[in-house]
Amino acid sequence: MQTDLRAPVTTRPDIRATIAIGVFAALIIAGSYVVVPLPFSPVPLALQSLFVLLAAVVLGPRRGTLTVLLFLGMGAVGLPVFAGGQGGPAHFLRPTAGYLLGYLPAAAAAGAIAACGRGRVPPIRRRFDALAAIVGSIIIYAIGVPLLQLITGMSVPAALTAGLLPFVPGDLIKVVVTAVLADRLRRAIEPPTENHAND
Repeated sequence: MQTDLRAPVTTRPDIRATIAIGVFAALIIAGSYVVVPLPFSPVPLALQSLFVLLAAVVLGPRRGTLTVLLFLGMGAVGLPVFAGGQGGPAHFLRPTAGYLLGYLPAAAAAGAIAACGRGRVPPIRRRFDALAAIVGSIIIYAIGVPLLQLITGMSVPAALTAGLLPFVPGDLIKVVVTAVLADRLRRAIEPPTENHAND
């Protein structure tokens, strides 16, 4: 019997990537449990968006998006992974639905922008990582706020007041944290000779 030496095998980088996707999905879930309800808004303060952005910037657009899909899929089947330890498909019809759905295009876009900084000197990489986090945050709100308005029947000013303005200071901090941590996390995940810019 002849053995096909060209058959694909699982390599160490593949294992690292699979583990990284699982770890970042777990971090997003953990961030969902760090919740501060706001009396004037149906959208709580939570850390899950920080880990969504980190997953995208560190893992790249494909793996970052897979991480978010894993998180959303677990929530959709009822696992308690959404804010406050809740789950179930009904969450995609609630005021926070747009923010959850916005994580997918945000991860794809942020990962693609961060990938453009790979192979550059650290200060330039950090700028790309910060830009990626900013764009990702904008996309989340660009989807989250209109759906918040649609689902609740709020006016545009009310939706902006409840679903955007209170979160801007925290999101600026998340941008800084993402830019500072991304390189360190990439080095922990990727072998030095690997270039995953297109992942």
